[in-house]
Amino acid sequence: MSQRIDLHTHSHYSDGALSPDELAAGAAARDVALLALTDHDTVAGCDAARSACAARAIHFVPGVELSSEWRGREIHVIGLAVDPAQGGLRLHCDQMQERRRRRIERIAAKLDTAGLPGTDLTRSALAATSPTRSHIAHALCAAGIAANPEAAFEHWLARGRPGHVAAEWESMAHVVGRIVAAGGIPVLAHPHRYKVSNGQLRELTGEFKRAGGVGIEVSLAGMGPGDRDRVASLARRFELAGSFGSDYHHPGIPWRPLGRFDKLPDGVTPVTLHLGTAFCPTYAAVTGQS
Repeated sequence: MSQRIDLHTHSHYSDGALSPDELAAGAAARDVALLALTDHDTVAGCDAARSACAARAIHFVPGVELSSEWRGREIHVIGLAVDPAQGGLRLHCDQMQERRRRRIERIAAKLDTAGLPGTDLTRSALAATSPTRSHIAHALCAAGIAANPEAAFEHWLARGRPGHVAAEWESMAHVVGRIVAAGGIPVLAHPHRYKVSNGQLRELTGEFKRAGGVGIEVSLAGMGPGDRDRVASLARRFELAGSFGSDYHHPGIPWRPLGRFDKLPDGVTPVTLHLGTAFCPTYAAVTGQS
C-alpha cells in the first residue's frame, strides 16, 4: 500500500474526538506518512502532535484552520506549515477564542429562551480550547433533543433557528495575511461546501488568490467527482496548488478516514511542493496517494 498524506485533520483541541497522540496513532495505522493538524482557530495541539508524529516516524506539518468572513459568509482558510509560536498568529487565535466563547454564551441564552437547558448544553463547548457549535450539536444529541448533529443544526443552531447567533470573524483577506505573516501557506478550505453560485465561487477564489492565497482543497474526503472537477478548474484558472485531506474529526465517520482521498486531477500542482524539504523530504513521499 502506498503511503498516504492528510493535510486537514482535527483533534480534541477544537471539535475533533481524539487527542493529538491518538490522531497520530490512527494515522500510523493508516500508513499516513505526512500529517497536518489544522484545528479551528487554535495551534494549541501542534506541539503535542509534533511529538506524537515523531514517535511514529510521521512527517508533521503544523497547521490551523482559521475562520473568516467574505461578503457575509463564513469562509475557512487552512494555514499549512505555520509557526505555532509566532506572536501575531497566537494573538489572533486568542482573540478568536474569546469571540467563540461570547458566541457560545449568547447561544446558551437563546436556547434557554427557547425552553432548553442552554447552560448544560453549552458546558462542553465552553470547556474546550476552541469552542464550536459542533460541541453544542453533539450535546443536543446526547440529551435526546436531536437525532444527529445535522438535525441539531437544522432545527436549533442554523440561521433562522432558535439558537442561532451570527459569528464575528475577521475578513478573509485579513486571515490570509495572518497565515502568511506566520510563515504559512494559505489554502482555501472545502470550497465545494459554500452555498454560493458558480460565479460567486469564482469571485471568492479570485479574491483569495489576490489576498495571497496559495492553495485550494481539490481532493477532500466526501467530495464528489463533479465537485472535484469544478474546484480543479478553479485551481487551474487561478494558478492555485491543490491540497488534499480528510477533514478528519471522529473515527466513527466511515467516509472520512485518515489519508483517504483521490489523486489530484491533471494540471493541478500539489500543495506539498510548497512545503519544502523540511516537511516533505522526498517527492515520492508526497505523490504516493491512494
